[in-house]
Amino acid sequence: MSEKLNRAAAHVRSLVNMEPTVGVILGSGLGNLVDSVDVVAAIPYAEIPGALASTVIGHSGRLVFARIGETPVVMMQGRNHFYEGHSLEDVVFIPRLLAKLGARVVAITNAAGGINAEFHAGDLMLISDHINYLGTNPLRGANDDELGPRFPDMSDIYSKQLRGVARDVAAATGVALREGVYLATSGPSYETPAEIRTFRVMGADAVGMSTVPEAIAYAHMGVKVIGISCITNMAAGILDQKLDHVEVLETTTRVQKEFAALMLALLERLGSHTN
Repeated sequence: MSEKLNRAAAHVRSLVNMEPTVGVILGSGLGNLVDSVDVVAAIPYAEIPGALASTVIGHSGRLVFARIGETPVVMMQGRNHFYEGHSLEDVVFIPRLLAKLGARVVAITNAAGGINAEFHAGDLMLISDHINYLGTNPLRGANDDELGPRFPDMSDIYSKQLRGVARDVAAATGVALREGVYLATSGPSYETPAEIRTFRVMGADAVGMSTVPEAIAYAHMGVKVIGISCITNMAAGILDQKLDHVEVLETTTRVQKEFAALMLALLERLGSHTN
């Protein structure tokens, strides 16, 4: 993995004369944040050695470099997912690349289903912790000591310090911000009502099909993480309606202005928390 990442990083650096200190992963339907920044350069994943192209609707599949205020930022405009048939090693390859390129803080975003009955479609949730229900782990197999330790600590995987920064930014920008635990399933099918009832008992507030592998990989590399979910729909069985990916994209479009206001202010602030 280290050798592949080093080759990919060298290729990207040959194309872009900019070292980012902050990274962001944009989830389903959230890639339009890129339209709100001054783009320095953009590289399709398919052109990066060792990387996979993104195939899911709502994921453009580009590495985007920009400056937000004084903060140099690299954005993943879309991601790869375990349910596409990729190994978790491949899923976390581009996220790890952000760290190799210089990002010491990464904001991970996603579209998620609400489990907490007090949530509503369109809410933004600050991730306080996660439950890995994928049945596997991106660190499984031989450890790459160049990337991190065999048994990385997960007790503060979503940085308590950065969550405080996010709450301050939300208050300053007038954006309501929920907080809760995110649970990741393998997908691609949505969860059953019985599974959602089980997840609620387990302590989950939202459910999705991403984020956890990336967060684990960053904990392995010593990168600070902050996570934000856009609650795009209520999970199965909470409301008397079927689930549809179109609803996910429609909700992210509806909250785009609010999401962009929060993320732009947050990313600029994160530039001072990279040590």
